[in-house]
Amino acid sequence: MHCPFCGADDTKVVDSRLTPDGARVRRRRRCPDCGERFTTFEVAELRLPRVVKSDGLRVDFDPEKLRTGMARALEKRPVSTEDLNTAIRRIEHRLATSGRDEIPSRLIGDLAMGALRDLDHVAYVRFASVYLAFEDIEAFRELVDSLAQELTPEARRAQRDLLDSGEGA
Repeated sequence: MHCPFCGADDTKVVDSRLTPDGARVRRRRRCPDCGERFTTFEVAELRLPRVVKSDGLRVDFDPEKLRTGMARALEKRPVSTEDLNTAIRRIEHRLATSGRDEIPSRLIGDLAMGALRDLDHVAYVRFASVYLAFEDIEAFRELVDSLAQELTPEARRAQRDLLDSGEGA
């Protein structure tokens, strides 16, 4: 690793630790030439399959596109960035371990919908309304009704509490 301060060819690792999520290794380094210290992160490079879009076009998987779509659905919802990042990492891991060279874009959308369903029901409905491109209000109503039937009694009470508390936009 080159020193970012003086450009020396070699630096020494002083300390290595896993990040809290266990997905990266944090390394503290010291340059023997200038004495400066800096941090690097090591991440496993996963080989992700190419995405086959609905028009047949093949593109590289773009995690930022996935993040943008999911984050838009989660706007103003009580879901942490850490939870969103974890969901995206799970989707990437699932794609990387699929053993496939190519995957249909529809699969990524389905995985995103599943992750959002687990994170926040409102975000799930928001994402579904765009992703599934409902033709009429009845199809939208069916999605909401099916989601409502799956709610546990605890989740129903939480939904009711949110509605009854007067919190809103």
